[in-house]
Amino acid sequence: MPLLKAGEFVADPWVTVDDGAEIPADVPVIVSQERWLERAKELAGRNAPLGIRLKSHQSPATIAEDLHRFSLVALEFPHFKDGRAYSYARLLRERYGFKGEIRAVGNVLRDQHLFMIRCGFDAFELRDGEQPAEWRKHAEAFSVFYQPATDRRTTVLELRHPKAAE
Repeated sequence: MPLLKAGEFVADPWVTVDDGAEIPADVPVIVSQERWLERAKELAGRNAPLGIRLKSHQSPATIAEDLHRFSLVALEFPHFKDGRAYSYARLLRERYGFKGEIRAVGNVLRDQHLFMIRCGFDAFELRDGEQPAEWRKHAEAFSVFYQPATDRRTTVLELRHPKAAE
């Protein structure tokens, strides 16, 4: 699957490892939450970057104590009606201070791209055939916002009343 970051396709160095599969050494891997919980000590001792994939029903609160061990958190969108990953991305950025990559995986839709960015996502697994230009167009659809978000863009209130924002 193509990986979109900063509006461009990039090479994906990460390998997603199924629960029963052997974990390759010295390459960045993404494991499930179940696998992390079963083999945390072994995985924490790796010399390569480690990522975790959370399903939509798995809150980042369950791994909050271990977030410093992960370079990437992949949040799953099983279908367009399930928006829990938006909340999880904001929790990761705002409550837990996660600075690594937050990746949207699964049913990632172009018309939700801008809102995912505002919530803290910075990487997106796309379906084959998608074009980065279309995704950039959606990400640039609005120039001002009413609500503050993790992207720290200036809000309408801050534009109208700059001293109030200080």
